[in-house]
Amino acid sequence: PPHCSGWLLKAQLVATNVFDDRTSPYHSGMSLMRTSVVLSTGIATGIAICYAIGVYRTCRSGSRRIKRSQSAASIMPEAEFKHTFAQADSVLPVLDLSKPDKENFMVVFDIIVKEMSDVDRLSLEPNMVEWVEQMFRYNVPHGKLNRGLAVVAACKIMNPQMMKNKRSYFAACVVGWCIEWLQAFFLVADDIMDHSITRRGQPCWYKVPKVGLMAVNDCCILEGAIYRLLRRYVQHLPCYADVVDLFHEVTYATTMGQLLDMLTSPEGKDNFEAYNLTLYSQIVKFKTAFYTFYLPTASAMQLCGVMEPKHYETAKKICMMIGEFFQIQDDFLDCYGEPEVIGKIGTDIEDNKCSWLICQAKSKASKAQLVTLRTNYGKSNPKSVAKIKALFRELKLEDAYAAYEVDAHARICGVVDKEVPVNLQPLYQWYLEKIFKRSK
Repeated sequence: PPHCSGWLLKAQLVATNVFDDRTSPYHSGMSLMRTSVVLSTGIATGIAICYAIGVYRTCRSGSRRIKRSQSAASIMPEAEFKHTFAQADSVLPVLDLSKPDKENFMVVFDIIVKEMSDVDRLSLEPNMVEWVEQMFRYNVPHGKLNRGLAVVAACKIMNPQMMKNKRSYFAACVVGWCIEWLQAFFLVADDIMDHSITRRGQPCWYKVPKVGLMAVNDCCILEGAIYRLLRRYVQHLPCYADVVDLFHEVTYATTMGQLLDMLTSPEGKDNFEAYNLTLYSQIVKFKTAFYTFYLPTASAMQLCGVMEPKHYETAKKICMMIGEFFQIQDDFLDCYGEPEVIGKIGTDIEDNKCSWLICQAKSKASKAQLVTLRTNYGKSNPKSVAKIKALFRELKLEDAYAAYEVDAHARICGVVDKEVPVNLQPLYQWYLEKIFKRSK
């Protein structure tokens, strides 16, 4: 669309300025937080372009089927676009559906990474292909994989007969991996913005000596890979356009959540008075719940041919509840979890985050304790962090969290029992089993 060209130019300038030694806020000695805001704005602008173009093309075509243009097909080698799902039969025998889903899921990861590298070798320099594959393998497969595996589990619950077919199983795994790619994209960017040190038990990608701020471009590559995978392996399905739209919508919502999080917790500025549970719930809804729970659920529903809007509305309502539960657990573990268990060093206190713990502390603190919170929260020196943690203990926030966890679990189970058809209830029960009383 003509009006998108201006957006595209702005996004290009934002991205260029991050890398350009003469104009980058990072290189001019200004705060890394400024670079983080620039990065977040650039990513959000790029996503908005993709989403706007997707809506424009869908409306213009008069159907829900996105058609590939000749100009798009000419960008990469023709070999990529000649691939059909029938040609994937050669890789299907390596799947053994009698084995655990996680084992098959990892097999699919190796297949799709190898195929992307094979295609890239037709047009890219060897060192580029090597970099991208190494970056994928470093950042994508090392988490718990719950988001991706949730797609497979949900499809099995909703349409067990379909999932006995290896092609359908493979497609569900690919969509699941696309969510893991999206997660990797968010985490690499988030680690830069939060100045994090470790992720999943290893140095953050931008902290790897040879990487640095090249990680900004790698974020874009990670996101771009999602749509290459969907086009390559899911385009033959009737739900392809809906799945693509869903990924764009959820990605945009999540970046808005990240933006709200950063605006609420500005580096070096006191925003303590603004922190409250209402604002916290809004951040959680957009930053975590959509992509962690609603995206796996809704994409599985699309793969299984679920059409009724009411089922998606119910799924969204419950996924928002589970997402808030999950994020509150994350906030608790950031402060109280062991780094070797949770795979990272928690920095929410130092980063001045609007977390569940600080919102609870504010609501329970005396006037004197509020002074201690205001004076020390958001400070990176170890003494201030220790004072905040000591005050959390005084306020018995560990007990408050334990009570919340039991209550939230019961409330969600009650909504599932009341509003979800019996045949779909195991899906949400599967989510709750994964996260209830978790330690990482």
